[in-house]
Amino acid sequence: MSIKIGDSISAFSLAATSDTTVTEQDLLGKYTVLYFYPKDSTPGCTTEGNDFSELCTQFAEKNCQIFGISMDSMKRHENFKAKQNFAFELISDPDAELCQQFGVYQMKKNFGKEYMGIVRSTFIIDPQGKLVLAWDKVKVKGHAAEVLEALTALQ
Repeated sequence: MSIKIGDSISAFSLAATSDTTVTEQDLLGKYTVLYFYPKDSTPGCTTEGNDFSELCTQFAEKNCQIFGISMDSMKRHENFKAKQNFAFELISDPDAELCQQFGVYQMKKNFGKEYMGIVRSTFIIDPQGKLVLAWDKVKVKGHAAEVLEALTALQ
């Protein structure tokens, strides 16, 4: 099952950094950027996280929170967030529960080898918990600024 524009987010409850748990209820009342990335501490994922972190204040001014999501463990997430000093929380989705809801857990190819993994994707959820914008197969360079621009156009 993959969520589509206009759909509401299904129930979920996942561990996040800073000893928090994030549920679909935490996405209500403000805009939310959910960006899914393959793996902590890799070059592309580090760049993407830093780009979102640098713009975090501008997102907050638009009543928008940001969550980064991968299948990495909480320990890896805590280390990654601390090392990069991210200004937002990272959600751990070890069983790909949220990844599957958003359709980002897919067959991938790397050097001729096939495996299941996260396709870098970003979603904006509105204050009522409905999906309003989606990007798949994201290219990191300039992406966070593009998401901010799209959020601004929504409001």
